Amino acid sequence: MKKIIIYILPLALLFFQCTATKNVGDTIKKGVKEVADFRSKAPEAGAAPKIQLGDYETFTLDNGLQVVVVENHKLPRVSFQLLMDNDPVLEGESAGYASMAGQMLTKGTKNRTKAQLDEEVDFIGARLSTSDGGLFAASLTKHVPKLLELMSDVVLNPAFPADELDKMKKQQLSALASEKEEPSAIARNVASVLRYGKDHPYGEIMTEAGVEKITLDKCKEYYKTYFKPNVAYMAVVGDITAAEAKAQLTEYLGDWKKGDVPAHTYATPTAPEQTQVAFVDKDEAVQSVISVTYPVDLKPGSPDAIKASVMNSVLGGGVFSGRLMQNLREDKAYTYGARSSLRRDKLVGRFSAGASVRNEVTDSSVVQFIHELNRMRDTDVEQKDLSLVLNSMTGSFARSLERPETMARFALNTIRYNLPSDYYATYLEKLNAVTIADVRAMAKKYIQPDNAYILVVGNKDEVASKLGQFANSGKVDFYDKEGNLLDDIAMPDNVNASTIIGKYIKATGGKAAYDAIKDYKMVMTDESGAMEIAVSVKAPNKAKTVTSMGGKVLQEQIFDGEKGKIILNGAGRMLEGKELESLKYQSIFNRELQYEKLGFDLEFKGAEKVGDKEAYKVKVTSPDGKAVTEYYDTESGLKLREVRMEELMGQTMKIILDISDYKEVSGIMIPHTIKQTAATQIATLKVKSCEANTGVSDDEFKVE
Repeated sequence: MKKIIIYILPLALLFFQCTATKNVGDTIKKGVKEVADFRSKAPEAGAAPKIQLGDYETFTLDNGLQVVVVENHKLPRVSFQLLMDNDPVLEGESAGYASMAGQMLTKGTKNRTKAQLDEEVDFIGARLSTSDGGLFAASLTKHVPKLLELMSDVVLNPAFPADELDKMKKQQLSALASEKEEPSAIARNVASVLRYGKDHPYGEIMTEAGVEKITLDKCKEYYKTYFKPNVAYMAVVGDITAAEAKAQLTEYLGDWKKGDVPAHTYATPTAPEQTQVAFVDKDEAVQSVISVTYPVDLKPGSPDAIKASVMNSVLGGGVFSGRLMQNLREDKAYTYGARSSLRRDKLVGRFSAGASVRNEVTDSSVVQFIHELNRMRDTDVEQKDLSLVLNSMTGSFARSLERPETMARFALNTIRYNLPSDYYATYLEKLNAVTIADVRAMAKKYIQPDNAYILVVGNKDEVASKLGQFANSGKVDFYDKEGNLLDDIAMPDNVNASTIIGKYIKATGGKAAYDAIKDYKMVMTDESGAMEIAVSVKAPNKAKTVTSMGGKVLQEQIFDGEKGKIILNGAGRMLEGKELESLKYQSIFNRELQYEKLGFDLEFKGAEKVGDKEAYKVKVTSPDGKAVTEYYDTESGLKLREVRMEELMGQTMKIILDISDYKEVSGIMIPHTIKQTAATQIATLKVKSCEANTGVSDDEFKVE
């Protein structure tokens, strides 16, 4: 109703003012036009307001810890943020140990176990977390002495318990397994490697192999070397005075010993000399993740920083009206969102622009990205678009001032980056002074579509062949999910799906040896030894699997050659339809020998690396339509991996089986280690026993 009143009121006033004239109709029409003209024009931007930043105080403890205190007595709470200002560390083959060292600080001290520490933090309703970059803690004002006691214990007396590191490594391995199936996570990792290289700290990524090499000694060494007060800042915000903060920090952290901290310098990464296209294959993907990226030299507080930020916002840096969003989402409907970022950093910054798009429009989307990057360089922004961005950025800055933490961040940035003392007080003046010419100049300097990495993570078969046009060389470079360039694998002329399967059969014993096996029994256990899987198989197509935990049977799955049944926690049901059909093909004895005879479709899908081995890739589709992608070592012929999609609990999930440790059993090479990855869950199964031709009875497969 309010909008209706606002729009009607000017017309009503005009009408009553004109009742004494003969031109009421003309006047009303004029009024309507004036109102329409008024509504079509954006409000004139006013002068940039003067920013009255809140007060803060600074002091330095005798051990070199620099402290910033921002008083705010509206609520009885105080927060402490410790920031370690070290040079980034190149971690090498154990990338990730610095992060784990930081997290380990709250996993137990010399005075408290992790459980005791957690209990004391919870008892006072506080927050306490650590990282390789420092610490954050907060509590009610009345609990500050206790909180500081806990903080000091964590900072000064970490115990680095071995069992906690083992837990963290397992959790990290699980997270990495999940990331390997997440296209956006893959794109972030590979983009980092492309931009900076693996010989730069910003280009290092955590890998499963690297996590396995992280040791307690490395974590302890990182802490002893880099956690020093003389390279640290402490921001104290809330219901506390500077005098109180100084007294309490001196009491609890005054004994923290200063020390020499090594400085590190690195070559500055530069953008590629010409545009390169990088591709990471993601099987079965229906979307592609696109990232156009390269490093830039843009430091915090540089004369370009604010103007370059405005330019990036016009292009796609967070406002919905950004050119990338308007083109790829609103006009072309290729994606839900397309954005760009221009990151400042004291070592080396970066530019990125990206989106997730449908497979069939991947190449068209890259065309539009390049078009918008060139348009940003080659044409002036319209004043109305610039005004919209400036208004949005002004509003965001003003809203940030409502948080006392902002003042602490401003103070720390001013000290760390040696900014002018009035840098933030005059921020809005500098922001609103940005002109159309400034935006064009920043685009010319920082938008480089001819010197970029165009990274795509997606379905190789559907997308990759269309992307060579965007590389100056005309070539698409293929990378694995850890950013390693994949060498072109030599493909002999006589290689096809049938020859690959034939080589596997020969490598594992040969057809005669397979034909001599009539049945076998196998028992597998997980790493803990608590879970056991017993498998019985009999030619031609009978199979039984029993899964138990701690001696208790959890699940049985039986196929007698015609009927199938599953028994879960003692409750059984007969299988029908697709479930039965799937079990039927799973139960075929020596299935690889009969792929073609049974009507399996075999499709050779090229070659790629599995770990450090080159592998041929074969897509095997059973007559019921279930597909499995199998990977065979190009040299030995042994199967290295199987990948399939399964419907579990209403969701489609990728299941990866990594197969290794082949050992001979009755003339056949049988894998004795199988690592299964399903989303974030990883289970490694070891063969405990395996026997062939033991005379397995048909009674074992009875389905009732």
